[in-house]
Amino acid sequence: MGSLFGAVLVALLPTAQQRTIRGLALFHVGLALILSWSLLARFEQGTEAMQFVEQVVWSSTIGVSYALGLDGVSLVMVLLTTLLFAVALLASDAVKTQVKGYCAWLLILEFATLGVFMAQDWSLFFMFWELTLIPLFFLIDLWGGEKRHVASLNFVLYTMGGAIFILIGIIMVYRLTPTQSFAMSAIAHAAAGLPRQDQMWLLLAFLVGFGVKIPIFPLHGWLPLAHVEAPSPISILLSGVLLKMGAYGLLRVMAMLPQAALALQPLLVGIALVSILYGGLLAWRQSDLKAMIAYSSVSHMGVALLGISALNEIGLMGAVLQMAAHGLIAGALFLLIGLLYQRTHTRELSDYGALVRVMPGFSLLMALALLAAMGLPGLGGFIAELHVLIGGFERWGWLMLLASLGVLISAAYAIRAMGQLFTGPVRPAMSELHDLQPHEWLAAVPLAAGLVILGLYPAPVIALISATVKELAAIFTYSL
Repeated sequence: MGSLFGAVLVALLPTAQQRTIRGLALFHVGLALILSWSLLARFEQGTEAMQFVEQVVWSSTIGVSYALGLDGVSLVMVLLTTLLFAVALLASDAVKTQVKGYCAWLLILEFATLGVFMAQDWSLFFMFWELTLIPLFFLIDLWGGEKRHVASLNFVLYTMGGAIFILIGIIMVYRLTPTQSFAMSAIAHAAAGLPRQDQMWLLLAFLVGFGVKIPIFPLHGWLPLAHVEAPSPISILLSGVLLKMGAYGLLRVMAMLPQAALALQPLLVGIALVSILYGGLLAWRQSDLKAMIAYSSVSHMGVALLGISALNEIGLMGAVLQMAAHGLIAGALFLLIGLLYQRTHTRELSDYGALVRVMPGFSLLMALALLAAMGLPGLGGFIAELHVLIGGFERWGWLMLLASLGVLISAAYAIRAMGQLFTGPVRPAMSELHDLQPHEWLAAVPLAAGLVILGLYPAPVIALISATVKELAAIFTYSL
């Protein structure tokens, strides 16, 4: 609620007080960051039960409640969300027009996104899900690039189209179960006993709805244009947080419909493998840095889907780790590309060369993020992909060689990008560039540190999500 309260306060301030507006917005995202990370000290590991539960009944007649809670998986998503929103606001220095509106919409977006990960009632989940659409539309449409109007409209149409399928799925599962409640726990318990055919139709509806947001092939059409045209801080949030909403939602409904998840497993793994390879190949073909990272997100989220579709403990663990790792990787890459664009006003790889001589600090962090994206051992991307590949191998054996090709493709476009950015002669237009400023270091270092810590010492994150992942895996094992 703090972010929503902050948005109201920002909206009440005079437009001319830009410094006060930015300071107030930073205070509220910082407060959300501190409060969310303080939950770690009070979170009881080793239990799959929901913690920090709040519930207020809105309508006992139809079973609608304002119900919030956290388990290990949702807590990781909340921690990632608050971190990336703080980074995005720190990186919003280039926003000079309509600062009040920008900060207010950003705070509303944080409120809605946190609501998605914390909601324990399907009607509340859908309200928060739809609420994210409004601020994102305006943040792209008002502060985006030349084609921002097309990009924002494209984003809205795709997202609303997907949301219709989610709504249909929620209403149908509510009607088919005798609970007369939208509570996630009650519906999950009742829906698991539905006939397999009913479960399959429900899961297909949810797959389309959440698949748009993940995004999976062929529902990814909105992503490249939205990323290229959105302001870089919003690209950080789009790729780092908003895509995770889709994977998170799909994980929850698959646990609710376990027989359908098992029956549709071949379809899910097929979509995941196509997304990994197709997204990677399209990323390889791009010369625009933002477009390259946008398409790479399709590939990396395909890895998360592959882990989810394995339906075993190691695969599911890898999926959650991949969601966290990709949030840090995409956040770092879009942050650094945005900072570079502010200085050069070009995103074409061919326009760069020998940045390591001109911007050594930037080059170090950019190289770290690209190496993490290609799955270098010792960084966050590797440990996540390793879990997914092992989980997939347990389920499908040598078919995972296709997924390994995705790792090779990631290495190809990451190494190519590093070669063009950091080697060769210094371009005359780039010779006077200044390295990262203190506030830019403040935004970038937490993401880089997160990638290193997750890669070298993933045990705390694994311990945090272990109980929830084991419970999810047990649901699928029991349904065999």
